[in-house]
Amino acid sequence: MSTPIVSIIMGSDSDLGIMSQATEVLKEFGVPFEVTIVSAHRTPERMVEFAKNAHLRGIKVIIAGAGGAAHLPGMVASISPLPVIGVPIKSSNSIDGWDSVLSILQMPNGIPVATVALNGARNAGILAVNMLGIADKQLVEKMVEFKEKLKNAVLKKIADNDAFDNP
Repeated sequence: MSTPIVSIIMGSDSDLGIMSQATEVLKEFGVPFEVTIVSAHRTPERMVEFAKNAHLRGIKVIIAGAGGAAHLPGMVASISPLPVIGVPIKSSNSIDGWDSVLSILQMPNGIPVATVALNGARNAGILAVNMLGIADKQLVEKMVEFKEKLKNAVLKKIADNDAFDNP
C-alpha cells in the first residue's frame, strides 16, 4: 500500500466500529490511510508525539474519533499543523453523545476542528477527500462522480415509488 496521507485515530478500540466507516470511504476513493489508537487520557505522550510528527511522515489530514469527554481531536489540533476532522462518538460513558459533540465542536479561537455529526465517520472520510481534492484533480473528479451517484440514487427512489410526486 502507498504511504498513508490520512491518519484515522481514535481514543479506544471500542470506537473502531464507527471509525471504520471513514476507512471504507477512503478505500472507495483510493486514498492511502493508516488507523491507530491514540488516547488523549491514557497515552498522552503518544498523542503529543503523534500530533507533532504526523505531518513529517506525510500525513495531510487527521480524522480523530472520540467519545465521552472527547479531548482527542482538540488536543491533536492544538499541536498539529494539519487539519483535524473530529468525529464525536456516542460511547457507553457518554451523555447520549452530547458531551462528545460539544467537546469537539466548541474549540477556542485559533484551534479549529472540523466536526461532523455524532457517529459521522463516513462524512469525515468524505470531508477528508474534499480537503485532499484541493491539490488532487483526480480526487475532485471522483468526488463529482460520487455526488452524481448520490443524486441518481435519490431520483431513482422518486421514480420507483408511487408515494412521491415528480413535479
